[in-house]
Amino acid sequence: MAKHILIRAKYMIPLDDNRGRAQRIQDGYVLTDGATICEAGPWTAEAEAGARKLGEDVRVIGQPPGAAAIPCLPGILLPGFIKAHGHDHESPIIGIAKDQPLTAWLDHAVNMFTGFMDERRNWLEHHFGRSPNLVTYLKARVDDLSYGITSCMVHHCNHNKYRVEELVEANRMAGTKMRIAIGGQDRHYYPKILDTVNQAISRLDQAWAAFGSEPRTWILPGPDQLFSNGPEMLTALKRWAREHGTLLHVHSSEEPGTTRWFRQTYGETPVEYAHRIGVLDGQTVLAHQVNCQPHDLDLLQSSGAKIVHNPLANTILGSGMPPLIEMLNRGIPVAISTDGSGSADNQNIISAARLASQFQKAFHQNASLLPAQQVLEMITVVPAQILGLNTGSLAPGKDADLVLLDIRPANLVPTRLDNCVENIIWAANGSEIRYVVANGQLAVDDYKLVSLDAQKIIGDVQELSELLIEYMKEAEEIKGTGVHH
Repeated sequence: MAKHILIRAKYMIPLDDNRGRAQRIQDGYVLTDGATICEAGPWTAEAEAGARKLGEDVRVIGQPPGAAAIPCLPGILLPGFIKAHGHDHESPIIGIAKDQPLTAWLDHAVNMFTGFMDERRNWLEHHFGRSPNLVTYLKARVDDLSYGITSCMVHHCNHNKYRVEELVEANRMAGTKMRIAIGGQDRHYYPKILDTVNQAISRLDQAWAAFGSEPRTWILPGPDQLFSNGPEMLTALKRWAREHGTLLHVHSSEEPGTTRWFRQTYGETPVEYAHRIGVLDGQTVLAHQVNCQPHDLDLLQSSGAKIVHNPLANTILGSGMPPLIEMLNRGIPVAISTDGSGSADNQNIISAARLASQFQKAFHQNASLLPAQQVLEMITVVPAQILGLNTGSLAPGKDADLVLLDIRPANLVPTRLDNCVENIIWAANGSEIRYVVANGQLAVDDYKLVSLDAQKIIGDVQELSELLIEYMKEAEEIKGTGVHH
């Protein structure tokens, strides 16, 4: 196996702070050394001479067998995308319980599916020859790599919080990077999966002991929702995070009915609640934060908390959209992500970035808001900073995570240096990811996954979803979450 990978492309977007994030390079290249980028910049005679000196130690991406020339591929070279919030168990529930609000969808899709997986585990494991959870987690890795996502934070909730080992194994097999936020809840949720504080802490301790030194995998607390965790639970999980130097990741103020009910019941918003009990700070990452009050923004700004915006799920579930422009104007860090496949129906992170921009332009009747450059940064360099990852840009010393987006399809013609960023956001449909390098290893080679058996994984998930539908015909309705209680 070659120690180095060299990839050269017609256009390159480094998103490097040292060069200036807006720089666009005509004929750029990246050279890796193991899992790290060692060179990145314009292609020159000196770069070519240096690459040739490496001889057989370098693999040139896109070079035909026996060819001597180093090809300049027709594409845009940019950092691997970073999904700052998602759920790796949801691909089998795409299309289930649609046209329902969040809490009803959680019960009718997520809790139904994860309950089915838990109840039928022994049979399913025998049928597929491996854990059914691993089947779903591998499909999530296929989805992510197909859309150019090389790093993610998985919010590992519901019955899945008991199946961390399989998630780690899926990440190991795919070669991606993953922060695993292990879920917990002790109130206002489906009763079968409620925890005690001791159970939640014990689960974290066990995962830390087993996987704390696992390469490319990090463990952290992920209480499911602010509304579904009492103060004793949240403060215990935040204390664990501080003791172990990790983030804490939680859903917040996502669904309007439940957010309104929480405020009426407890006399404060979820953000005010998190602030009052001391869990809101610069190491807290809130997913969604759609239904904001003015005081919430004050607290988010003063605390340093980070936000992950998920426009696909927020619109499909009718949850609303956050006051994104005001958040950004206040300096609140915001990344754009996809959420899970069940709510967003895909992991097309380019589509998520496009929708985030389109909505704000239309809502504020201001076409200048959230230009392509800004939302591209919100799926690369910004989530890298929020998650504390050494990636998100193409520069020496950064992790070797990169994608090449093919510019040959008709929807991307014409692409020039002056419009290549705009074409990624406004013209690409997400299926143009031709090559992916994750941690210095080729993960997608000319549209084909290298590290995973995509055909088998996709077939298994298709069958698993059909088994779920048969199970649902006889299963009792679940109704125990939030305002759906």
